[in-house]
Amino acid sequence: MLRQDFASDNTHGAAPEALDALVAANAGAVDSYGEDGYCARAADLIRGLLDADAEVRFVASGTAANAISLAALCRPFERVLAHAEAHVAVAETGAPNAFGHGLTIRGLPGASARIDSEALKAVLAEPEHAHAQPPAALSLTQATEYGAVYGLDHLRRLTAAAKAKGLGVHMDGARLANAIAAGFDPKAIPGLGVDLLVVGGTKAGMTPTEALVIFDKALARRFDARLKNAGQLPSKSRFYAAPWIGMLESGAYQRHAAHANAMARKLAAECGLKALHPVESNGLFAELSPERHKRLTDAGWLAFRCDDGSVRFMCAWATTEAVVEELAAAIRATA
Repeated sequence: MLRQDFASDNTHGAAPEALDALVAANAGAVDSYGEDGYCARAADLIRGLLDADAEVRFVASGTAANAISLAALCRPFERVLAHAEAHVAVAETGAPNAFGHGLTIRGLPGASARIDSEALKAVLAEPEHAHAQPPAALSLTQATEYGAVYGLDHLRRLTAAAKAKGLGVHMDGARLANAIAAGFDPKAIPGLGVDLLVVGGTKAGMTPTEALVIFDKALARRFDARLKNAGQLPSKSRFYAAPWIGMLESGAYQRHAAHANAMARKLAAECGLKALHPVESNGLFAELSPERHKRLTDAGWLAFRCDDGSVRFMCAWATTEAVVEELAAAIRATA
């Protein structure tokens, strides 16, 4: 019997603040396709979070948001530079390539899925020729696939190098709330030269919704047509926007993320496992043998083994201290 799923932070339901906002938005009739007051209000709240004059759209999934963003920054004969283990590189089933009609992704190294700045510079210094796709965009993930949070200086080095070579910059913020709760200032993002930002809602405790933020206004031209073509311009857009109103106006967006981060730190402190990556957001990536992992799974606790061999325990907005203590005891019992 399943005791608790720690394989992902998107298995819990939606937070009450998000659900209450959905119920409130359900009343009456409003304009469709993003022309309603709920979308306008949610967009204003996101602009306030980022302190930026930007266009905001709401879509159903992070995969769609990332793929559409990268397609907007690259032509089919060009390429995206991303960490070798970034979600866009290994876990989106070729969606960026499909939406970009042939764009490819080149993986770069870096500890804990943070791109090494010297490795990026080396790739950008390579000569271009007609037989290989040249880089046109840099994709960053905050927080990373291994739960690390980029420091601002690190991000500045990466984006400055990319901009110096004329690349566009995309940021996958599926867990941006957790990075913010860890101390990252979202108001710094516009000054980094990020062109397109995906702000994650689903993993932050909302119903399925992601906010796509367009800082480069030139990219906004015909963007709604791009979304419609991709099946990501919902007619009842208020139901994608409303959860953001509930979460941002109440402060639940940051509050629930801070709780998830705290649960990951608690688990790391109590389970007795060696962390293979820094516990900076809401995940513990730990050393656990296949035999112990199987015993834990057989006992009803689900956790995902990553490509680097670490076992991932993701904490969510609704993870409780009692469940973390029970899991920590179960892990210790597998020794």
